[in-house]
Amino acid sequence: MTATDQVDVVVVGAGVVGCAIAATLARRGHEVLVLERAAREGTGVSSRNSGVIHSGLYYPPGSLKAVTCLRGQELLYSWCAAHGVAHARPGKLVIARSDEEEAALQALAANASASGARGCVLVGAEEVRRREPDLPAVRAALWCPDTGIVDVHALCGSLRADAEAHGAVFSLRARVEAAEVASDSVVLQTTRGPVAAARVINAAGLHADEVAAMLGATSPPIFPCRGDYFSLRTRARYRHLVYPVRARGAAGLGVHLTLDLAGAYRLGPDVTYVERRDEFGPAGDKLAAFHRAACALLGPIAEDQLSYDGCGIRPKLRAPGEPDERDFAVFASQNCVHLVGIESPGLTAALALAEHVAALL
Repeated sequence: MTATDQVDVVVVGAGVVGCAIAATLARRGHEVLVLERAAREGTGVSSRNSGVIHSGLYYPPGSLKAVTCLRGQELLYSWCAAHGVAHARPGKLVIARSDEEEAALQALAANASASGARGCVLVGAEEVRRREPDLPAVRAALWCPDTGIVDVHALCGSLRADAEAHGAVFSLRARVEAAEVASDSVVLQTTRGPVAAARVINAAGLHADEVAAMLGATSPPIFPCRGDYFSLRTRARYRHLVYPVRARGAAGLGVHLTLDLAGAYRLGPDVTYVERRDEFGPAGDKLAAFHRAACALLGPIAEDQLSYDGCGIRPKLRAPGEPDERDFAVFASQNCVHLVGIESPGLTAALALAEHVAALL
């Protein structure tokens, strides 16, 4: 790499969003170089989420999260079908078991409808029993037929392959350490040498606010927020993802049941703000809390049916104690576009965010 050879666009970060941006821009004829600090694509935030393709229930109508989630879901299913990426569409039930939860469920259904979420309908106890006979009785549920799951590693790999097929170049183990922004170019100092670009797309995930600062932009700060997972061994058979109603003011959706493509069950993630962005050590001390959450959601479960299954860290813009979620922050500075706070539904929204960035360019 030499700074004398200026490329059209540098994308910082090869998570699912960075790879989607690279593929989209390369297909549109841009000369694209992707810088990734790790040894391969998709090993950061993208590698540690639940792999859920969301339906857009929770976000304010018209917000960037809502718009890109709905558009992204459509694009993602089409991409997976066209590129042979393993995925499934089992659907999701958001369940309510009390008067308070049923009222919250009604409000969630109204928000989903206002946002344009496809196919979501309120169903009663009998329909839930028909769909999930092993689930304890509920009052009502929101049925979301288009919620799905995807092989995230395969998705990132397919996006990278498509970007490279259209001329993009991926430079791995290339961490950005400094930047100099001029009127007509940006020079990035990386661990593999200097790189010059006409424009830079900052899709650096957990470190996007830090990269924005290097590029002279004022960015909202990221508050790292850890979520742990436990696997569930059970003789019960669940066909759908099962979520509780989100508690008012909660920083997460509540511990929920997800499926993987092999049919295994996983519970999580929970929500814990942390000081460091690399705080990935085990958290077996959360077993008791997860056991309580699992029993509240699924009925009686023995504690030894749960085993720790890793964690991820979300790049939240919502500060600890702040009452409401924040929208994605996608903004421009001189010769740069920044994507900051791309947490859930970032995986679902990735291809739509790529369209959004392409339009900004």
